[in-house]
Amino acid sequence: MQFQFASASLVTLLLASTRILAWSVVAPPLATGGVPKVIKTVLSVALGLAVVPVAQPHAPAAQFVPVAESLLEQVLIGAALGFVTRLVFSAVEAAGSLLDLFGGFSLSAAYDPLMTTMTSIYGRFYALLATTLIFATNAHLLIFQGFLRTFSSIPLDGHFSLARLDRVISSGVTDLFVAALQIAGPLIVVLFIADIALGVLNRIAPQLNAFSMSFPIKIGLTLLLVGMGFTLMPGVITQLAEHANRLIGAVTG
Repeated sequence: MQFQFASASLVTLLLASTRILAWSVVAPPLATGGVPKVIKTVLSVALGLAVVPVAQPHAPAAQFVPVAESLLEQVLIGAALGFVTRLVFSAVEAAGSLLDLFGGFSLSAAYDPLMTTMTSIYGRFYALLATTLIFATNAHLLIFQGFLRTFSSIPLDGHFSLARLDRVISSGVTDLFVAALQIAGPLIVVLFIADIALGVLNRIAPQLNAFSMSFPIKIGLTLLLVGMGFTLMPGVITQLAEHANRLIGAVTG
């Protein structure tokens, strides 16, 4: 069995796969150590095959210099768009870190083998939960669809505005903190009220030594609140995926 490919199709596939691979190295849900590099490469080629008909009319000539220049440009475009996507989903991990701070878990840190970083307990847990829910809620299809549309808005011979990217990243950082507060805010308020209640109890009945009971009480309350919040997380992940697509659309606009 023999397969024949035109040189233009091969160049298009190479450039499209390069942009997708650069994006997958940075953007969730593929940007974790749990996904082997071989899987990322194979998936990038598979998705590249899907966009070849759209991207081929804008492919450069099959010559070394134009192809090399376009390869570098696709790496930069893919990495920039991946960073925008990652910025949105970092809100979930930031919310977990806030719960660690107010729930009394901030003194404990763990090594995250997927991200190869030191993270707090709930920060790591929420990051793993977000990755799981991305696949469980089919949000990964929204993420892939939003990114693959960039081959129409930013063709292989096109350019994207760095000024527009700067504005999107600036607003994305603001959205990161707002989303983290929206996710963890209700739980933080309850934990803050619990601190006030324990302080008042310690003033009313010092013999109870309420502060010695504060750690197990807050730990149990945190576990209870996090468990109750599980029902809301699938909707949060879907909204974050849609917001990531809107940011990517604003960059490629």
